[in-house]
Parts: sequence; structure tokens; C-alpha cells
Amino acid sequence: MNKQLKIIVEKHSDGYVAYPLGLKGVVVSEGDSYEEVLSNVKSAIEFHIETFGYEVFQEDEAVLEAFIAETRVAANA
Repeated sequence: MNKQLKIIVEKHSDGYVAYPLGLKGVVVSEGDSYEEVLSNVKSAIEFHIETFGYEVFQEDEAVLEAFIAETRVAANA
């Protein structure tokens, strides 16, 4: 069974972090390059499915689009 997933990739000063949309549970990966983090997150997703089965796919409709938005919040300490 092949499923198409959208992956969020974040670039940080010390590397990359990636995680998929549309799965139940937490799957996060990191890498030193964009290519490495994509490879790592794919492996992590496959392991997650092998461990928990196809029930990890959200039953709702697939994510059609993902957006990045910004907002300002008060950070009073």
C-alpha cells in the first residue's frame, strides 16, 4: 500500500527537523541536510506503520494543503 503524505520540514541553525501530516501519533526526525531529514523521516514513518499498523492513518480526509502563518503572542515572564 502506497500513501502520499505531506511532510513539514523546518530548517534550524543546527540542522533540519521534519514531521508528517495526517498520521496519528508522533513521528519526528532530524538531519544535517534537507535530503538526510527526508530520508530519516521516511524511515521513521515506515517504522511507525510497521509498529502500529495502518490504523495510524487518520480516517478523515487527507490533508489537501498545509499553510504556514504567523501571529504575535504576549510572552510575559
